[in-house]
Amino acid sequence: MRPERGEQRVRTWGRRLLPWLRWGTVTLLLSLLALDLAFPPQLPTREDASVLVVARDGTPLRAFADADGVWRHPATPASVSPYYLQALLGYEDRWFRRHPGVNPPAMARAAWQWARGGRIVSGGSTLTMQVARILDPQPARGRTLRGKLVQLLRALQLEAHLSKDEILTLYLTRAPFGGTIEGVEAASWAYLGKPAARLSRAEAALLAVLPQAPSRLRPDRAPGAARAARDKVLERMVALGTWTRADVDDAKIEPVVARSLRPPLHAALLAQRLRAANPGQARIVSTIDVGLQRMLEQRVASYFSQLPERTSAALLVVDNASLEALAYVGSVEFGDRARLGHVDMVRAWRSPGSTLKPFLYGMALDDGLIHSASLLVDAPQSFGGYRPGNFDAAFNGPVAAADALRLSLNVPAVDLLDRVGPARFAARLDNAGVTLRFPRGAVPNLSLILGGTGATLEQLVGTHAALHRDGIAGRVRYTPDAAPRDRRLLSPGAAWIVREILESADRPGGRAGTFDTGDRPRVSWKTGTSYGYRDAWALGGTHRYTVGVWVGRPDGTPLPGQYGAITALPLLLETVDSLPRARGDGQRAPPPRNVREVEVCWPLGTAADAQEPALCQRRLDAWTLDGNVPPTFAERDARRWSAGRVRFDVDARSGRRLSADCDAPHPRASRAIARWPALVSPWLPAATRRAAQLPPLAPDCRPDGREAAGALHIEGLEDGVTLLRPPGSAHGVRLQLRALGSEGGVQWLLDGRWIGQTRGTQWLRHEFDTAGAHTLTALADDGAWRSVAFRVAQ
Repeated sequence: MRPERGEQRVRTWGRRLLPWLRWGTVTLLLSLLALDLAFPPQLPTREDASVLVVARDGTPLRAFADADGVWRHPATPASVSPYYLQALLGYEDRWFRRHPGVNPPAMARAAWQWARGGRIVSGGSTLTMQVARILDPQPARGRTLRGKLVQLLRALQLEAHLSKDEILTLYLTRAPFGGTIEGVEAASWAYLGKPAARLSRAEAALLAVLPQAPSRLRPDRAPGAARAARDKVLERMVALGTWTRADVDDAKIEPVVARSLRPPLHAALLAQRLRAANPGQARIVSTIDVGLQRMLEQRVASYFSQLPERTSAALLVVDNASLEALAYVGSVEFGDRARLGHVDMVRAWRSPGSTLKPFLYGMALDDGLIHSASLLVDAPQSFGGYRPGNFDAAFNGPVAAADALRLSLNVPAVDLLDRVGPARFAARLDNAGVTLRFPRGAVPNLSLILGGTGATLEQLVGTHAALHRDGIAGRVRYTPDAAPRDRRLLSPGAAWIVREILESADRPGGRAGTFDTGDRPRVSWKTGTSYGYRDAWALGGTHRYTVGVWVGRPDGTPLPGQYGAITALPLLLETVDSLPRARGDGQRAPPPRNVREVEVCWPLGTAADAQEPALCQRRLDAWTLDGNVPPTFAERDARRWSAGRVRFDVDARSGRRLSADCDAPHPRASRAIARWPALVSPWLPAATRRAAQLPPLAPDCRPDGREAAGALHIEGLEDGVTLLRPPGSAHGVRLQLRALGSEGGVQWLLDGRWIGQTRGTQWLRHEFDTAGAHTLTALADDGAWRSVAFRVAQ
């Protein structure tokens, strides 16, 4: 009976204690909840996070410290090497996945050591407790019992709020590694120059032990101590059976070598831009190819090191297929105050110079206004009072559209823009992604094609890529998740013809094929220089890449003597030649079906097989679009004799021209001539001019009003004379000249270069100081002209 009484007594006491246990448990839980609410764990916020911008392969480009100046790169258990997780958990807390935040056996051992020695010998800390200490350091507590109790309670809090992986992520991101370096990813890049995902066993062991004493074990300062601590971890991994003895022996052979601590700084201005565009994002992945970026940053810095102070440069390389930026150099050297290196010139508004001309010619092709060999006039002209000149002040007379684009001639471009329409051209560019900027209150005008507007390098690169994307322009993308914005700018055929024109231009310093092994990529390139030498441009590309280069001064002051062809183009060509190549890069892409090569004739500009052989004075091969072979433009000035086919009757015996009113009957025969635009006459050979002139009227015929414009007479200089400098004079021969025979404006050209303008009988004063043979031409607005040849003696 006594056992029964004992069992009954136990049950009685159990019934009495159970309510107390229940209330005690509830009270404890409520107390813990109240403490948790009153003193919540100090979890990180976005505001105290640093930001890391990385290249497409994960290599850091630039790290931005947090508010305390700490460099911290995001890391997760999935983003680091398995070796590191094995070493960390095996050495620091192998029961991490099982305990509730504290390890009772380890705590008991630490308590026993404290009781025996009167001080804390081993902390018994778990990874969770270490995270609690990192988040709430409380330096005054040190290694005291009270400090350990606080860590214990904080660890329980963390385990209640976070998963194991979330706690581990906090450690991987915030563990101290010496100086202002926190987290294994930042430490791996800072000390080893590689991502934490590629750590070897030896490197993983080193970084696993480093947070225990980051100041004493820093590998850049104490490689010996760091190696001893690393080897201790390696031996622990053998003891645990995690790694084999052979693996550990191999790992011990690796030396402890650390780089000098320097934060990454590549594509610095792009990183700054992406950080501003993605607030609160700790890790930003860009599209940059880090190897290409480093190489081009060095090349730009070296290339422009000899330029004057305050000179900067920008370079942008994009992949044509995706329009992703592969390299972004916003200035010559970030941080160089003398060169204003903090100003991002990739997105600065600047005058584009002549870089918009390819799209004007493409639009003219799509409109059926021209083909590639259309006869354009490069001579002094007035467009509603606007008189453009060429960069070198020289004129070429009759010029093919392809040559006008390759030579970047200004007068033909303004002529085309006047026919296409400045407002329409600007609207088409705006739709394609180039929003031109004009002064307040201004509207698109003819000067925009010569740089009288504003654009950015990134806009121009996205638009020039259209020449290699079947006419589709787009916005350059800097992150893989950026939404594409593609818009049609030109038809595929027009894009192909313009690209073919630009690709056929000889590289500076040599002709096509010279020292060429055949694998050099075909490059379509276009340069530009803004008014006053403020901006030098080069835009170009291959079928795989488009490259843009800008050179100038960010403050807008002139850079005399520096222009696109000599300053920006060499860097562009060097960059293109350094890009990865593929088979077929040097081959011309086949033309679209609606592009056909046709033989045309000047001066009419139409197909050679569609006109009489006698009217074909010069034959050229032309690329045509959609079967259109448009004729040469008619003269703008009604006072000039318009270009085109002119039919007339002649006396069959004498060849004299017959009008409708002749005194005597004549045997009539029909004839035709092809007339050239009047303004190109000074550049034509004498035989060509004679072939394009009407024969004189028969003596008994009344005038028919078809005579050519009258010739001018130059007063003050005779044909064939030699000019001598005055004895003892330090200057050249000074003359006063005037053109007689026109009441309108007269342009004066010396050896094809514009030297001045007069009206009516006004005098032109000029000093002839260059020895040798010269030609002086006076060209009136109505097409009348006169040239005299002379010499200036030595």
